[in-house]
Amino acid sequence: MADEKEFAPRPNHSSSEETTQRPATRARRVPAASTDGQHISSTPNSGTPTRRRRVFIVSEEEQQMHTGRPAARPSRAEHSNYDGSYSSSVERSRYEERYQAERADGRYSYNYNRSERPHRSVAPGQPGEGQPHRGKYAGKGPKKGGPSAAPKAKKKKKQPQLPVPVKYEEIVDPSQDLRLNKFLANAGVCSRREADALIAAGEITVNGVVVTELGSRVTRIDEVMYKGMCVSTQSKVYILLNKPKNCVTTSDDPECRRTVMDLVKGACEERIYPVGRLDRNTTGVILITNDGDLSSKLTHPSFMKKKIYHAWLDKPVSVEDMQRIAEGIELEDGEIHADALSYVSEEDLSQVGIEIHSGRNRIVRRIFEHLGYHVVKLDRVYFAGLTKKNLPRGRWRYLTEQEVNNLRMGSFE
Repeated sequence: MADEKEFAPRPNHSSSEETTQRPATRARRVPAASTDGQHISSTPNSGTPTRRRRVFIVSEEEQQMHTGRPAARPSRAEHSNYDGSYSSSVERSRYEERYQAERADGRYSYNYNRSERPHRSVAPGQPGEGQPHRGKYAGKGPKKGGPSAAPKAKKKKKQPQLPVPVKYEEIVDPSQDLRLNKFLANAGVCSRREADALIAAGEITVNGVVVTELGSRVTRIDEVMYKGMCVSTQSKVYILLNKPKNCVTTSDDPECRRTVMDLVKGACEERIYPVGRLDRNTTGVILITNDGDLSSKLTHPSFMKKKIYHAWLDKPVSVEDMQRIAEGIELEDGEIHADALSYVSEEDLSQVGIEIHSGRNRIVRRIFEHLGYHVVKLDRVYFAGLTKKNLPRGRWRYLTEQEVNNLRMGSFE
């Protein structure tokens, strides 16, 4: 009988000294100190042969080269003495507990320049322990309405108030008579001159009788009709407009061009009309109202209301021509002179400011055309104490009570 061979007992591969048991959780990166080609057993203790697995350890650079992705970055909570990364929330919490315990023992100092903050054991919005703030709230306690405060309601923006027109009610004796053309002008039907034309055409009736005689007088008790509608006196409304170009100064244009009344449409219920005229391409200040008496005072040549214009000429104006305009020149309808005249800019002699009291038609343009200049642009910047200050081109506003009183009392030239 052959001698029996002694067989050495198989090594216990489950021993932790020789092999590494496969973890139950997701595989994690093995420290780079391991040896390439190390044999690791993956089965528990058993008398049967075990299957071996070959695991190769790669560095972070090799992992990035093969996978095209950088290796996972360690967390900010990791410390330099930690021997490996963690891959689960359980390991993170365990490490955090150990880290906090080491800090409590004084093994780590608190760093105020990093994101390590002392634990706040009080409710939000209350002063806690630790180093005080160094910012703008230092020494002032917690900021008002801290994190626990209820959110503040948004402030509603104030809506801009619409302008309120200044209206005047005339207090007069109803039985007091006045001229018919003045009555029509005060009612806002038209100007006095246009009222005379309506009366002469037989379009006005008083108490059912057609009146064609100029100078007829009526009272506020009489029934005055125009185009089948009863005419009554209205409250006085005053509007200032900064007239733009390509706009006709009239209440109704037969050629259907844009008028100044189109720009103030809806401003009031009363029938209003422009005071005076500006050429279609002349811009600037113009008054719109239904006050017939005031309209007559501002437009009649005898009242001599001051107007200031800014004129742009096609070429520089010579000093000699400026002197001639100031002394007076003879036009086809009589002599005219400027009350004041000056250059707007010393660098540009083609811009001239001219002050004049005459209300003749196209008087400023005619003055310069008589001397061989062409007015490229003309803007009225002042009229009877009214200016276009803070009023954009094409916009309008109601006159203030003070402005209306100044106009009615004739405080300005």
